[in-house]
Amino acid sequence: MLSTYLDLAIGLIVAFLLLSLLVSGLNEGIVRLLSIRSKFLWAYLRDTMDGPDRRGRSFLPSGIRDVFTSLPFLRDPRPQHNSLPAPAVMSPLPEQEASAENELTERLYERVREIDHPKGSRTSIATLPPARFALAVMELASAEPNGVEGLLDKLKLARSPLHGHLQGIWESVQADANRFRQEVEVWFDAEMGRLTLLYRRYVRWVVAALGLILTLLFSMDSLEYGKTMLRDHAFREGVAAIAGGGDQGLDALKDRCTANADTADPYTCVTETLSSPALVKIFDNAVAGVAVPQDGDPHITWNVGPWWDRLTTPGHWPGFLVTFVALLFGASFWWDILRRLTGIRARSGRG
Repeated sequence: MLSTYLDLAIGLIVAFLLLSLLVSGLNEGIVRLLSIRSKFLWAYLRDTMDGPDRRGRSFLPSGIRDVFTSLPFLRDPRPQHNSLPAPAVMSPLPEQEASAENELTERLYERVREIDHPKGSRTSIATLPPARFALAVMELASAEPNGVEGLLDKLKLARSPLHGHLQGIWESVQADANRFRQEVEVWFDAEMGRLTLLYRRYVRWVVAALGLILTLLFSMDSLEYGKTMLRDHAFREGVAAIAGGGDQGLDALKDRCTANADTADPYTCVTETLSSPALVKIFDNAVAGVAVPQDGDPHITWNVGPWWDRLTTPGHWPGFLVTFVALLFGASFWWDILRRLTGIRARSGRG
């Protein structure tokens, strides 16, 4: 009995793991296709270094709608890609109250574009190492006659939001340039951690939406699936008992094989049942599927009518809800649970 429930638990976990991986894959595909990570980073950099645009609008999205509408399609905050190395000599910032729009961000990209690689007309940099950012700031300061203090004066004159952050760091290290670089690195690392949390908060909504869509498209009723696995396990035990000379599973075999006239032959019935475990049948109730007949090529089958009947049947809604909630935990969670139950160990990376 214990093995039966263990098989049930593992089967459910594997099903949740497969669907969670599909959700993660779709989410990653959308993120890569729209370059969301790269745009998110450069939107933050533009807000931090140059401030809002001339209309007073922030580049960093203020809501989930902006993440997948304004940010990907309307206002691309990334600099133009440049494959040339950064120039060895930099010119100082101009002496004016307001620098050209996005000039500081463009100058930062000029100092870090060695880590860029071509991917369209815009930069593909999606992560900026804190040490590289701190070094770029020091390179900007080196172009000023008065070093860091000259850079701070120019940032203040340009009304850059970055001035307040760097001014506080400069005063805290008592004008020590080496400590200033280290503290800028620490500050930027903390900012990237905060930005990552904000990004994950937005992506969490996307994962939830994809999980709901997949649950409905596959009409995955977890409660029904659990019952199917128990029946499948009982049927297989009956077949094994008959093969061993017993007749305990004969009634179950007759019921299963006579339910459909096409599979009245016990041998055909057993073959089809054993080759289609409950884990495979989890996708049988999807709006579309792939049929693999014994003779002929695989083909797509549409299951719109029965699929819609399942969606509109209140009895399936609790199972749909369980599936949707399970997908919110993510693939890493279900993989960890599966490893604990099965004893699978992760590679230690040695030898």
